[in-house]
Amino acid sequence: MRTTVHGIDIEYEVFGTGRPLLLIMGLGMQMVAWDEEFIELLVAEGHQVARFDNRDIGLSTHVGGPADLMAALGGDASAVPYTLEDMAADTAGLLDTLGWASAHVAGVSMGGMIAQTLAITAPERVRSLTSISSTPALALASPTDAAMAALLGTPARNRDEAIQRALEVFQVIGSPGYPSEPDWIARIAGVSYDRCYDPVGSTRQLIAIMAAPDRTERLRELNMPALVIHGDGDPLITSPGGVATADAIPGAKLLTYPGMGHDLPRPLWPEFVAAITELTGRVG
Repeated sequence: MRTTVHGIDIEYEVFGTGRPLLLIMGLGMQMVAWDEEFIELLVAEGHQVARFDNRDIGLSTHVGGPADLMAALGGDASAVPYTLEDMAADTAGLLDTLGWASAHVAGVSMGGMIAQTLAITAPERVRSLTSISSTPALALASPTDAAMAALLGTPARNRDEAIQRALEVFQVIGSPGYPSEPDWIARIAGVSYDRCYDPVGSTRQLIAIMAAPDRTERLRELNMPALVIHGDGDPLITSPGGVATADAIPGAKLLTYPGMGHDLPRPLWPEFVAAITELTGRVG
C-alpha cells in the first residue's frame, strides 16, 4: 500500500488488529528487514502492526539532491537534503493515513532516532516509545573503527555484490553472542535489491543523522512510557547510547542484552515482544 505525505510517497504494510504499533527501520534498511515472523509474534500479543519504507529507501520516494557527506559534516547546510524532523513528519503523516490519532512507536537504530524525534515534536501522537539500538546523539555512542568502515564501504555494483556486502557488514556489526543467520541476511539483501537499490539514498539518510542535534535535553521533557533495548556488543551504536537514552527519558526502562550487537537476534525475539507488550499494555 502507498500514501503521500507532504509530497513524499510512503510504502507501507499493516498486519493484524489490536493496539496500534508502528515499526521504524534503520539506516539503509527497507521495511522487509522487520521480519514477518517477528511481526506475527507482536500481532499474537494483541497489536496491529505497521511497517514502512522511510523516504530514500525501498518503494518510498527517493528525493534526489545532494549526497555530499563531507560537505554536510563541514557545516554546509545546503548539503543536508532533509532532517530527522522531516522523517518524523513523514511518520506522523503515515499515522494519519492509518487513521491512528496516536500509536505505540518502536524504532531501531536510525528508526529509534526518528521515533525519539517524533515523540519530541508530536508527543500527542506517541502512546509509548521503544528505542532499540539507538542514541540521543552519535557523540554519545561512538562506533568502532571496524563498524564505521563497514558502514562506509564501497557500494555494490550488482545484486550478487549487494548480498555479499550485506553478509560482510553483518559479520562486523551482528551479535557476537548469537549464531549468525547468513541465509536470512542474504534473503533480505536480495529482496531489498530487487525492490530498489539506491546507496545514494542511504547516504542522504546518513547525512540527516549526522546533521541532527543532540536530543538529550528534549527527551527529558517527555511524559510517556518508554523502553530502551540495547546490546552490550553493539559496535555501531555502542551501549552508552542506550544508557544515555534511558537516562534522559523520565521513567524509561533499560534492557541491555549481553552478546547482542547491532541487529535483532532471533533467540531474543520472545523477550523483545514480551517487553514491548508489557509497555503497550500499560496504555492500551
